[in-house]
Amino acid sequence: MARHRGTYTPEHPEPYELSRSRLEAFLKCPACFWLDRARGVKFPSIPAFLLNTNTDVLLKKDFDGYRGRGPHPLMVRAGLGQLRPFAHPNLEAWQDSLNFGKDDAHFNTLHEATNLLFGGGVDDVWENPATGELHIVDYKSTAQMGPTFRPLDESFIAPVEDPKKPDYKAGYRRQMDMYQWVLRRRGYAVSDTGYFVYVDGQHVAEPGMLDESDPTQGWMRFAVAVIPYEGGDRWVEGALIDAKACLTASNCPAHAEGCEHARFLKGAWEATAP
Repeated sequence: MARHRGTYTPEHPEPYELSRSRLEAFLKCPACFWLDRARGVKFPSIPAFLLNTNTDVLLKKDFDGYRGRGPHPLMVRAGLGQLRPFAHPNLEAWQDSLNFGKDDAHFNTLHEATNLLFGGGVDDVWENPATGELHIVDYKSTAQMGPTFRPLDESFIAPVEDPKKPDYKAGYRRQMDMYQWVLRRRGYAVSDTGYFVYVDGQHVAEPGMLDESDPTQGWMRFAVAVIPYEGGDRWVEGALIDAKACLTASNCPAHAEGCEHARFLKGAWEATAP
């Protein structure tokens, strides 16, 4: 039987593959989610952030050297010497977000109540070998371009206090919650504490990036920190139920307040209406 993915088809008997990013899209705007998943309306795409992807690849190499053996020096520096990168035969499949629904070796779980196969691609998992408890780990890349830098600590990913300002990192926190939920559903003991490994490109005190001895090579220095986050995944199941209801709705729901696509559509309609 062919996999059920892409545009939702009510008659398809196979579980519908819903990725972490698509559930995040639903949480941001049910109308855009419905147009995309239920009606196949493709929104304008943006270029991939390949520099961010490259830092993820390099960080994976760093931690792979210690996987199943002991803590990486960064973990020790962060006071997490009791942990080590988790060794699992399917870890590479768990990290493959593009094929999360391919088979049970990938990072997914079937939510029977909605017949949704939910998952994604986890960056890393660390374990406490003394307790068997696992920690979800997410790599993040940034470059603070102001003259001063915010500290890379819990405040860096904390909710924005001013309700008028966008909370861009809310999705980061929800991602951690979702992946904790998936890993628990797969039968593992999972800690509420996850970790963001943040790399922050530096520029203020840097003389440049080109190597004068070989100007065809360049170097960028990053500040690196491990930021703990206390997750809470109790909301995830309800969100899946709501997303499934949205998928099967006959009519498009209202756009979320502040949705940029809604502003564009409204402006385009007003500009072209006779």
